[in-house]
Amino acid sequence: MASLQATSCLLFSSSSSCSSRRKVITGAISVPKLPKIGLFTPKIIPSGGLITNPTPIEKNVVPTTTIHQQHDHNEECNMTTTQRLYAILEAVCDRVEMHNNIGEQRNNWNTLLLNSINMITLTAATMAGVAATGDSHLGLKLSSTLLFSAATGMMVIVNKIQPSQLAEEQRNAVRLFKQLQREIETVIAVRVPCEEDVEESMEKVLALDKAYPLPLLGSKMIEKFPKTFETATWWPSRQHHQRKNRDGHLESTNQSHGWSEEMEMEMREIVKVLKTKDTEDYERLGNLVLKINKFLAISGPLLTGIAAVGSFSGFPLLAAAAGALATVVNSFEHGAQVGMVLEMYRNCGGFFKLLEESIESTLDESEVEKRENGEMFEMKVALKLGRSLSELRDLARKSSYSCLEGTENEEFASKLF
Repeated sequence: MASLQATSCLLFSSSSSCSSRRKVITGAISVPKLPKIGLFTPKIIPSGGLITNPTPIEKNVVPTTTIHQQHDHNEECNMTTTQRLYAILEAVCDRVEMHNNIGEQRNNWNTLLLNSINMITLTAATMAGVAATGDSHLGLKLSSTLLFSAATGMMVIVNKIQPSQLAEEQRNAVRLFKQLQREIETVIAVRVPCEEDVEESMEKVLALDKAYPLPLLGSKMIEKFPKTFETATWWPSRQHHQRKNRDGHLESTNQSHGWSEEMEMEMREIVKVLKTKDTEDYERLGNLVLKINKFLAISGPLLTGIAAVGSFSGFPLLAAAAGALATVVNSFEHGAQVGMVLEMYRNCGGFFKLLEESIESTLDESEVEKRENGEMFEMKVALKLGRSLSELRDLARKSSYSCLEGTENEEFASKLF
């Protein structure tokens, strides 16, 4: 009993000491709050002294919302520009399909009209020849006269529109629109499009629409028989390029953006060869083909008209002979596709003219940094002319030597056409 009481007293004393110890441990230490002191920075006046009115640092902090808003605005502008360029790309793809379909249609026109006119003319000539064997063949004479008259009218219309030339126009339009399509796709793939890309692409589309119209008749159709041969022009004017000061030169030992004085002289010699050899030769051939096409376009309807008059007037032999000659002329004009050859010369002449303007406008840019990289530009010119870089430089060297010696350079710039 005594031991139990002693144990309870010991437990009571230990619990009381623990509770008192807990009170000491859980006691809070109160620390006095320090007053809030604002930090200030002095403003520096232009004279180098200090002003007495301080500005808190908190007021100089630039809010990040302005930066985010500006970034969002730039992204929105880039997205809008890209969408506009995609819209132009869709229009270009649509024009490729449109010109391709119309080109096939007009090529079929050339074949069908050629065969139809030849069959009508040969049938009329045969009737006129049969009518010449007897005395009374009024039906044959009348039929041959009507057929010759129909062939004359059809020849006039076909020679006016030149279906083979129309088909070649559409083929060239398809090729150039596909080229523009690849250019736009490359811009979108390699970098962020800018407003200049949109404007340039729009100008190229409109220039191609003007160069290769779709209407057959009216003022928009390309003149098939101009007074003089004119090359095709399917690119926008380059008047926005800045003209370079002709007296300024680059250092021959230093290269700037891939350009040097030697490369500039090389490009000028290439332009000289293009103008004096390639462009001049294609203009000569174009004028020759134009004269031949005019002669054939007049001769065909004239011969069928003579045949119609001869058949109606009682000269069947004359009608048969004129009808046979008209068939030969029509077959040569539209079977050999003289109009297509003329359009091919127009396109080749335009190709050389575009290359000349491209080189001249690049050289006329006074700020070299704004030009295309010189090595890249030289490679593009060489590829367009079907030459390697060494062959291009040799051509420029030969042209320069021939100019110094006073002789004529016999070599053409292009190896493709």
